[in-house]
Amino acid sequence: MKISALFLLLTFSPALTSCGQTTRQNPGSSREADTSKTAYQYREAGYDGIGKVYMGREIAQVMGHLGAAWLDRPEREQEERTDLLLDALRLKQTDVVADIGAGTGYFTFRIAPKVPRGKVLAIEIQQEMIDDLNRNKQTNKAPNVTPVLGTISNPKLPANSIDLALMVDAYHEFSHPREMMEHLVKALKPGGRVVLVEYRAEDPNVMIKPSHKMTVAQATKEMKAVGLELKEVYKQLPQQHVMIFGR
Repeated sequence: MKISALFLLLTFSPALTSCGQTTRQNPGSSREADTSKTAYQYREAGYDGIGKVYMGREIAQVMGHLGAAWLDRPEREQEERTDLLLDALRLKQTDVVADIGAGTGYFTFRIAPKVPRGKVLAIEIQQEMIDDLNRNKQTNKAPNVTPVLGTISNPKLPANSIDLALMVDAYHEFSHPREMMEHLVKALKPGGRVVLVEYRAEDPNVMIKPSHKMTVAQATKEMKAVGLELKEVYKQLPQQHVMIFGR
């Protein structure tokens, strides 16, 4: 029996397997994971949340590697217009792009041909996804792709190493968003950009669980806390914001 895309949207988290909480992950040191305790509050978990609150927003649960097939569904390009998203990134051939919460590499391997003299760092915290990325790297013949095993609070990127950090339906699931973003800001080269792609919480017609959507105002507030400001919002996707931030 064919399962409808809408059923999957309502059943699974829409986010890529991002740098949040899962049953199998690379958590890093306890000191690293606890550096910004004062940034968070805790309460009883709401629907599909984890009970941890950052700047008024409850952090969402993570889908995990068992939902990976949903990320690569054939209808995704049409439903989300991922081709328009790639155009909105305005990539240069020499760019170094960090795909944060890369999953199996849906965007990683679409970005790689656009940066032939650059590279794509596919960041994941689940070894299962790293294994998938390495297999897909061979299948896609993408030598400029490097899978990187990060932690829930650190993407493991050197300082001043990336031109673009891309998070597609991932940031809202980060269990340690302050720490992750502090590391990502340090990893940006001068003039580097952070791009958040999130389902529009302002739009009740976007049929996604509330904890897996974000408003522009909320994202802007959270990015401001780490020294980033909103530069542009690309509004051409059917359901998602493309929010572009810089120092």
